[in-house]
Amino acid sequence: MSVLLCVADVHTEAVQAALAKQKERGKMAVPMPSKRRSLVVQSSMDAYTPPDTSSGSEGEGSMQGEGTPTSSQSSINMENWISRAIHGSTTSSTTSSSSTQSGGSGAASRLADVMGQTHLGKSGKPPFNYNLHTSIYLCVPVGGRVSAKIQQLVNTLKRPKRPPLREFFVDDFEELLEVQQPDPNQPKAEGAQMLAMRGEQLGVVTNWPLSLEAALQRWGTISPKAPCLTTMDTNGKPLYILTYGKLWTRSIKVAYNILHKLGSKQEPMLRPGDRVALVFPNNDPAAFMVAFYGCLLAEVVPVPIEVPLTRKDAGSQQIGFLLGSCGVTVALTSDACHKGLPKSPTGEIPQFKGWPKLLWFVTESRHLSKPPRDWFPHIKDANNETAYIEYKTCKDGSVLGVTVMRIALLTHCQALTQSCGYTEAETIVNVLDFKKDVGLWHGILTSVMNMMHVISIPYSLMKVNPLSWIQKVCQYKAKVACVKSRDMHWALVAHRDQRDINLSSLRMLVVADGANPWSVSSCDAFLNVFQSKGLKPEVICPCASSPEALTVAIRRPTDDSNQPPGRGVLSMQGLSHGVIRVDSEEKLSVLTLQDVGTVMPGALMCVVKPDGVPQLCKTDEIGELCVGSIATGTSYYGLSGMTKNTFEVSVGALISEYPFTRTGLLGFVGPGGLCFIAGKMDGLMVVGGRRHNADDIVATALAVEPMKFVYRGRIAVFSISVLHDERIVVVAEQRPDSTEEDSFQWMSRVLQAIDGIHQVGVYCLALVPSNTLPKTPLGGIHLSESKQLFLEGSLHPCNVLMCPHTCVTNLPKPRQKQPEIGPASVMVGNLVSGKRIAQASGRDLGQMEDNDQARKFLFLSEVLQWRAQTTPDHVLYTLLNCRGTIASSLTCVQLHKRAEKIATMLAERGHLQDGDHVALVYPPGIDLIAAFYGCLYAGCVPITVRPPHPQNIATTLPTVKMIVEVSRSACMMTTAVICKLLRSKEASAAVDVRSWPPVLDTDDLPKKKPPLLYKPSNPDTLAYLDFSVSTTGMLAGVKMSHTATSAFCRSIKLQCELYPSREVAICLDPYCGLGFVLWCLCSVYSGHQSILIPPSELEVNPALWLLAVSQYKVRDTFCSYSVMELCTKGLGLQTESLKSRGLDLSRVRTCVVVAEERPRIALTQSFSKLFKDLGLHPRAVSTSFGCRVNLAVCLQPHRLGKLADQGTSGPDPTTVYVDMRALRHDRVRLVERGSPHSLPLMESGKILPGVRIIIANPETKGPLGDSHLGEIWVCSGHNASGYFTVYGDEALQSDHFTSRLSFGDTQTIWARTGYLGFLRRTELTDASGERHDALYVVGALDEAMELRGMRYHPIDIETSVIRTHKSITECAVFTWTNLLVVVVELDGSEQEALDLVPLVTNVVLEEHYLIVGVVVVVDIGVIPINSRGEKQRMHLRDGFLADQLDPIYVAYNM
Repeated sequence: MSVLLCVADVHTEAVQAALAKQKERGKMAVPMPSKRRSLVVQSSMDAYTPPDTSSGSEGEGSMQGEGTPTSSQSSINMENWISRAIHGSTTSSTTSSSSTQSGGSGAASRLADVMGQTHLGKSGKPPFNYNLHTSIYLCVPVGGRVSAKIQQLVNTLKRPKRPPLREFFVDDFEELLEVQQPDPNQPKAEGAQMLAMRGEQLGVVTNWPLSLEAALQRWGTISPKAPCLTTMDTNGKPLYILTYGKLWTRSIKVAYNILHKLGSKQEPMLRPGDRVALVFPNNDPAAFMVAFYGCLLAEVVPVPIEVPLTRKDAGSQQIGFLLGSCGVTVALTSDACHKGLPKSPTGEIPQFKGWPKLLWFVTESRHLSKPPRDWFPHIKDANNETAYIEYKTCKDGSVLGVTVMRIALLTHCQALTQSCGYTEAETIVNVLDFKKDVGLWHGILTSVMNMMHVISIPYSLMKVNPLSWIQKVCQYKAKVACVKSRDMHWALVAHRDQRDINLSSLRMLVVADGANPWSVSSCDAFLNVFQSKGLKPEVICPCASSPEALTVAIRRPTDDSNQPPGRGVLSMQGLSHGVIRVDSEEKLSVLTLQDVGTVMPGALMCVVKPDGVPQLCKTDEIGELCVGSIATGTSYYGLSGMTKNTFEVSVGALISEYPFTRTGLLGFVGPGGLCFIAGKMDGLMVVGGRRHNADDIVATALAVEPMKFVYRGRIAVFSISVLHDERIVVVAEQRPDSTEEDSFQWMSRVLQAIDGIHQVGVYCLALVPSNTLPKTPLGGIHLSESKQLFLEGSLHPCNVLMCPHTCVTNLPKPRQKQPEIGPASVMVGNLVSGKRIAQASGRDLGQMEDNDQARKFLFLSEVLQWRAQTTPDHVLYTLLNCRGTIASSLTCVQLHKRAEKIATMLAERGHLQDGDHVALVYPPGIDLIAAFYGCLYAGCVPITVRPPHPQNIATTLPTVKMIVEVSRSACMMTTAVICKLLRSKEASAAVDVRSWPPVLDTDDLPKKKPPLLYKPSNPDTLAYLDFSVSTTGMLAGVKMSHTATSAFCRSIKLQCELYPSREVAICLDPYCGLGFVLWCLCSVYSGHQSILIPPSELEVNPALWLLAVSQYKVRDTFCSYSVMELCTKGLGLQTESLKSRGLDLSRVRTCVVVAEERPRIALTQSFSKLFKDLGLHPRAVSTSFGCRVNLAVCLQPHRLGKLADQGTSGPDPTTVYVDMRALRHDRVRLVERGSPHSLPLMESGKILPGVRIIIANPETKGPLGDSHLGEIWVCSGHNASGYFTVYGDEALQSDHFTSRLSFGDTQTIWARTGYLGFLRRTELTDASGERHDALYVVGALDEAMELRGMRYHPIDIETSVIRTHKSITECAVFTWTNLLVVVVELDGSEQEALDLVPLVTNVVLEEHYLIVGVVVVVDIGVIPINSRGEKQRMHLRDGFLADQLDPIYVAYNM
């Protein structure tokens, strides 16, 4: 075997050298993805048996050389097969250096320069090593925490990008994508314009038949005993010999039966010219041949297709479309095949997906009637009628039918006979698929014209015995064999010095895929081994073919062994620019091609530019080969437009007797008229203006060590379009026994190798388990189907490495902040452009006449006492339980009396002074309200606190403790149940229970009332403290004075028109913000009855809130987004049953969502749509907006009146569409609905009476114009009076409550909301005829992310991400050290986790022009949500950095 070992494996050598080159450049760490243990499948080798169907590929861009069917892999390096020799000939090169440069074994020191950097000039590329820890949960190395990985990633990404971004002027906010400027130094074609190449004359031999049927008739009658076809069984024994006599008689029988025995005499099913499907398995060429010639004799058109094995075969649906468009109604098949088709329980063959209804007709002789004596087929000379249709699968997976005329069929057979020198009775061994392409042309058609004997080797035999074809050549002393590169490769691998092999009989070995870039090394290696067995070098004849142009070129078998075949050693760099540069200086990136012979006899060939109008190429330019000849296809069946572009090409001034046909092959015509093929149009990927061939990239990936890593050589390479350029995706099947470390190491090396040799970055590299990529009928990879699975997120990879940072070089330029303009120019600028300063206000409280008795009182405690005297039995509060029945209720006097007792208790048992703080830890209900007024009566300051969750004490109790401590509460009041909970074992495990202040249990109240109720002296003193945790995770308590509290209640009373006769349903948490005010304060102030529905009860009974609204005939109701979401998700399918239970929402005038965020327009719309059938008016739903400094800025109750006909005091909430790109630059540009990059925003409700709003620049504090996004500032009597903090850092936040504008109106004191938004004058007027100003809230300033100099709102990115895959239920994004981190919750199997990584990366690039740094896939419920239904992104960030999320998968994008 020594001969073998010195076979050049130059491609591997090149790859090794490229990797070594990068290794010298220093090291750097790449974080390895983290996987949950359940995803790391450690399967042993025993558990796997090679599949039956995986095998070499057929056409369709799938990978050749599918692995090794025998265990004897050591005999020859697999590299030999994929390598492409770089030197002119194979003998001169040295032994492969594959093992020497593997960088040693070892864990973290291996080289992995994933970041292919600049190749132009000398800018260094950073190689780096990476951490090889399978998962951070299996072994956390020192510093192996998430933050360390992110640090590694950041360091890696600091390195320079490949092309530096060019400077250009950026318009206001039009983000221009970087256009790849052509490199001035790139090679350009310099040759003369090429001339068309003419093949030799097609010599007409006198005894050539006038048609193929005439040839069959001749041989069938004069030599009926001559063998035509021998078929083999899977043991390699001859199964059946079809003679010319039998072929002739059986074909006649088939022809007679399909014309006369289908349908009725008057209405036959098939007439001459109709199309018929031929469905025969690959191991039955005889039945196929009989059916094919039967069709030719009957003058119907055969359409050979693959056998559909299941209803969901890859690509089978597209075949069905082809049959439908060809009007096929009959399928001819063999008995065995018919029995094997999937059947329904009744024995019917089901209609396959996308297929027309077919009549299945079995062509075995015993099933057919004998033709009458006087019936004879009509044998004509070859003419322009269609002979057959060959199917072709395009790049996108669609299937076209290429029609071949009878004259073309005959001429093609003649041209092949002449160029291959076929003679009568020669024996030919055929390994190829006999239904199409080279296998059909040589093994079924040309063979009959010349009365040759075909030995057909089925694919199943090749899989069992790869040497079978060589053995048959010896056994039958065959003169010709038709094979593919992979058949030669397999024979090499399986070959074990067999003595009896003698190939001297071969005069021609047709290599059908000789046009592939890797066929050259297969041919060389094969010759090297078998030359000693009688194989002559001149016998190897590569050919090039395409479904459209049939045989394009073929190397002729010569007798002269001195004439070496043509070789081209071309620069890969040149090829990527479409020019031919013979070069061997840079040994790394060259492509060695072998010629595929000369043009076919009787044909004219030219090379045209691949894009645009067909123009001739220059001699040193790569283009698409076009052939003008009778012997080509003539059309795509039924597609006249595509036909014109492909089969009727006229090239400039070239005069030819036939129009040119595009072959789909890229190449050039070299010296001596030799044709060279450099790739296929279908495999062409144009990245950044440079052309790359998928096959070349496959070859490079396969040459990367460890060679055996890829399972049977199965790799798919395709490009996807992301952000206006093609991006390369490589998907490989990995061996079942490979470890995580192997995978990651191999992936890193592939990226470097492709980068080093092709100078192109790989966007995504994915590994899938063996045998999971969709297969073509012959077992190759079905490329378009694989791409489809990748794009829809159902490929289920087991490893993914994305490199968007390396590849995406056309992002818009980061925005530079302009220096601020002075106040005067802002004023003038706004006046000139007709913009007004953005300010608005609610109705003026002073001018509003109302008979508001409560206004006489400064304090809420006084209002309650007054109501207890004047309307003692009026019910203020009704609390419902989960069954919808009344749990308890309070009248004015009951509340007053309870409050008095609580005040007594505070004084006696709590020994509290005026102004002491009291924490109220109650579940939502009536006790909370009584305790609140008890505190007011006792002169204490209440703080409402959400009680700890009994099932989740460990996380909820510390928050309670924190609020109690930060608010400096002197005591706590609560119920007996919670008292017990606070002292439980679980509680003491979570916090130090000894440090609680005194806890008072209000279930046990003293009987007597206090001697005297407290009356505050000054209305500006504290009424209560409002504590809440912001979405950024900040706990902030604000101070509410008595003045602000009363003003707040009055403002809401006026806006919502609340009176004692009204009923309002409230389904909100009563602990902070507007929710607390509506639950505890408003009823006492306005006197209306509040029906209280604790949101937690909805988890038991989702319909509770809506049933209550319907039952109590409520007209106004308030809820939170979480409640709305619960109803939308939980009741979506129950609207009919609710209707039958009498649920009626037609009385609801206003349903307000209480929130501190941008209105969730999708949720409110789906809620309105869902409950429209139950009478909910579409205009009833609106939103409110509040924040820490002002608990309610807007609140929009719609007045629908009784029948919405009495005018409305609040106009519709208007929705506008703004340009998301402009918004990132803090500009507001309105666009039409549905325009690209449009974002719908709903106004946040009507501004409350007494509230003034202005939009200010958060940095400069200057007022902004209408078209700007800025911070919402608010001035109002019910603003909070400041933060309450223990830490004394009020100075830091003081300007939140007491800000002044830097110019303009500098006197007014404003509070800063911390939210970005804009104001817009609407065309709508309210009841008083006033123009209505709408406030649009865009998002919190704290949450907004500054990336690339632009401002992004997490919700926009999250919305895009959630839309991208059905299994993503929730998403949250945040930044960490300038990296965008996307966390997605997966609702599906863990196997789907890795599908999400590319989809998430793609959508964020496409829609937001941002590169995602880290993608984290977690279980449902990991993203923390607060009680208001808002995401706690900062909590999530902290959890992620502290390794607390237990993610399923973490991908670090390179």
